[in-house]
Amino acid sequence: MSRLAEISTGSPLREGSVEVDGVVAPIWEAGPADSSEAIVFVHGLPGSGKEFSHLLPALGGVFRTLAFDLPGFGQAEKPADFDYSSYGFADFIEGALGALGIARVHLATHDFGGGWALEWAIRHTSSVESVLMINTGLLGEEMHWLPKVWRTRVIGELAQAVARIPLTRMLLWHGNPRGLPKWFVDGMYENYDRGTRRAVLQMYRRIEKPKPMVDRLAEVLTPLDLPSLLLWGVHDPYIPVECAERARLLFPSTEISYFRESGHWPFIDDPERAQREMVEFFSARAAAGGGERG
Repeated sequence: MSRLAEISTGSPLREGSVEVDGVVAPIWEAGPADSSEAIVFVHGLPGSGKEFSHLLPALGGVFRTLAFDLPGFGQAEKPADFDYSSYGFADFIEGALGALGIARVHLATHDFGGGWALEWAIRHTSSVESVLMINTGLLGEEMHWLPKVWRTRVIGELAQAVARIPLTRMLLWHGNPRGLPKWFVDGMYENYDRGTRRAVLQMYRRIEKPKPMVDRLAEVLTPLDLPSLLLWGVHDPYIPVECAERARLLFPSTEISYFRESGHWPFIDDPERAQREMVEFFSARAAAGGGERG
């Protein structure tokens, strides 16, 4: 069952909530509210749809644009029995888009959001218009050290239990030479409650290894060669910059834009450039496809 709650109006950025199978999640939206074509942001781990809220108004001038929290993250509900796997998140995305009346999708993803969104995409290839990815985890050959800790029972629980704001700041600032704003770091820590910690452990213990997942996605996506743009912060401490080229395994004609002074979150530490490149990319999609504008 899916239900769309009322979206508040009166400003370029609308806020509301969406419910999918009893799980309620906040949503942020801009652009024409009744359009069935939309740019859909899918956050990573342990992120939130709100991370993209500063980008939505500008992109709302191109297409309807939205972001929502996924179950277990941000301010979404965090049920213990949710399927915290790429399949479970793809099911939620499917339900949310259905509730929102969206039939044509331009995906915009970060980190693990890429894998979750593309799991949805291979089920709905006729609905996907284009794909934008930002430092996407599934492009790595192997997991970095922290997930290996989380995948280990008992040790993973202990590591989550001792995570406090100084450690969180250290992990988030590591590999980000431009630094990250305090509002972003504090917001991520505030959202990183018991429910999210449990979701992270469950997700990593069900996760598919990167290479088999890429191979499985490539079988469906590579022949389509969808319009694609990859934004990559080269100082990412979690996913080596060499992995960026692996995007061509899924999208052979992808454009890659390197952010030389950024880390894992180039849309946060260099928002002006990120917004400019996103608007250019999606504006080209609107011009090429004569996209529905409301």
